[in-house]
Amino acid sequence: MTPSLLPRPWFLQSAATGLSVAVGYGIGTGLAVLARLGGFRPVYSDRLRRTGWWALAVAAVVVIPVFTVIGHHWQQEVRDLMGVPREPAPLYSVVVLVSVVVALIVVQIGRGILVLARWVRRGLLRVVPPVVAGVATVVVVAVVLGLAVSGVVDRGIIGTASATAELTDKSTAPGVEQPRAPERSGSPASAEAWDSLGREGRTFVAGGPSADRIAQVLGVPARTPIRVYAGRVSADSVDGVAQRVVAELERTHAFERRVLAVVTTTGRGWINPNVASSFEYINGGDTAIAAMQYSFLPSALSFVADRQPPLDAGKALFTAVRDRWSRLPEGARPKLVVFGESLGSYGGQGAFRDAPDMLAQVDGALLVGTPNFAQPWRGLTDARDAGSPERLPVVDGGRNIRFASRIQDVHQPATAWSFPRVVYWQHASDPITWWNRELAYQRPDWLREPLGPDVDPLMRWLPVVTFWQVTMDMVFSADVPDGFGHSFGPDAVWLWRDILASDLPHPVVQRIEDTMNGR
Repeated sequence: MTPSLLPRPWFLQSAATGLSVAVGYGIGTGLAVLARLGGFRPVYSDRLRRTGWWALAVAAVVVIPVFTVIGHHWQQEVRDLMGVPREPAPLYSVVVLVSVVVALIVVQIGRGILVLARWVRRGLLRVVPPVVAGVATVVVVAVVLGLAVSGVVDRGIIGTASATAELTDKSTAPGVEQPRAPERSGSPASAEAWDSLGREGRTFVAGGPSADRIAQVLGVPARTPIRVYAGRVSADSVDGVAQRVVAELERTHAFERRVLAVVTTTGRGWINPNVASSFEYINGGDTAIAAMQYSFLPSALSFVADRQPPLDAGKALFTAVRDRWSRLPEGARPKLVVFGESLGSYGGQGAFRDAPDMLAQVDGALLVGTPNFAQPWRGLTDARDAGSPERLPVVDGGRNIRFASRIQDVHQPATAWSFPRVVYWQHASDPITWWNRELAYQRPDWLREPLGPDVDPLMRWLPVVTFWQVTMDMVFSADVPDGFGHSFGPDAVWLWRDILASDLPHPVVQRIEDTMNGR
C-alpha cells in the first residue's frame, strides 16, 4: 500500500497488495528451498516452533492494522495531490480482507504448479538420471504452463475481447451524427461509407469545431477543418486503408490547406479530441487531419496481443501521405506534421528509422503519453544530456526535440529552438510512460532523481512491489484530471502554438483553451 503514481480504487489496491504478498511469499519459499538444497537444514524444537508462530501472529496483529492506516493515508495524499475525491476509510478494511483472499489464491496456484513439477519429476526418475530429470521437469512444466497461459490469453481473453470489440465497433457513440460537410469522411460526399469508419472514426469525423465557432473564438474568418478517416474494414490491408485515406485527402483538397497532420490512432482508432481540436483552432481551421483504423482491440489488449500493427499502420499512412505530398511543388506544399497518443505515439514513430529521419521528414510533431518501449523515444531518453532527468530529458541542448510535462517546460533549456520542432508530452505520474519489466528488479532513473510535481514525494522503489503497483496504475491511468497520469487536455493548444510558431497572441490562445474547457 506504499505510495505509487496514481490513486487506485479499493479493488485494484486489493489486487496489488495480494499479488505483492503472494510474490513475496514465493520468493521466501524459493530461498528456503535453495538453502535446503545447499545443505542448510536447521532443526527446531516444538517449543521454538510454537514460539515462532505466536510471535508471527502477534506481529501480524500489530503490523497489518498499522500499515492499513498508513496505506490509507498515503492513498488519500495522492488523491489530494490530483484533486480526486477521497475514499471512505472503512473501505481499507475491505482492502485487507480481499488482498488476503487474492494472496491465498495466488499461493495455491503456485502450490499446484509445484505439485505438477513433483509428479513430472517422479515419472522422469523412472527412466533418466536425477540431474536430467530435474532439467527436463523445468522444461516440461514451463512448456505446459506456457501453452496453458497462451491458450487462456489467445483463445480466452483476446478472442473474447476481439469478438466483443468488433461488435462495439459497429455501434455509434451517443450524440454522434453523420456529418453533412463535404470536408468530412463519412459525409454524403465521401467515398468512405459512414458505417465503415468504426465507432471511434465516426466520433472523430463528426466532432471538432466548426468554421463559425473557430471564427467566433479567434475573432477572424476561419475555414472548416478537414477530417479524413478510413476504417479497418475498408480494405484488405493497412496499405490499402492508407491509400483510401489519401484518396479522401485529394477529394477534400486537403493538400491546399496550410497544415496537414498525419495521425496514428490508438488500438480502436481513437484520437484525442483535445489535441485534434486545439490543432484546428490554432491554425484557424486551415487544416487537414488524416487518420485510419488498424485494429478493433483496445490499446491495452493490442499491447499484449501484438505490438506490430501500430508500427505497420503508422508507417503505411505516413508513407502514403508523404509520397503524395512530395509530388507537389515545394512552394505549394502544406506544412506536414504528425501526432499521436499512447499506442498512437508508438506507432507513429514507427514511420521513422530514428530521430534524425523524423526531423528530415516532418515540419513538426506532438507525441503524447509515449509508452516506455517506443523508439526513438527510448533511445533519446537514454542518450539525454548529462544532468537532465529521465522524466524531462534534454536532447542535444534542446535544438529540435523537447520534452514537456507542463506547457512551460518546452521553454527549457532557454536556448534557440530550431525548426522542425518535436515535442514529447508526458507526465511524471503516467504509468503508461514509465512501466517496463525492469521495474520488478531495477530502480529506474526517474525514481532515483527528484520526482515530478505530480508524483507523491514519498514514492520509493521496492523490488517487485513497485512493478505491481505501476502495473495496476495503468488500468485507470486516464481516469484522472487533465495534467496527471495518462490524461492530456486542451492545454495542447499551447504546445501547438510553439511547435508551429503561431503568431496568435497570448489572450487568444488562452481563449481557445478556455473554450475547449467549457469556460
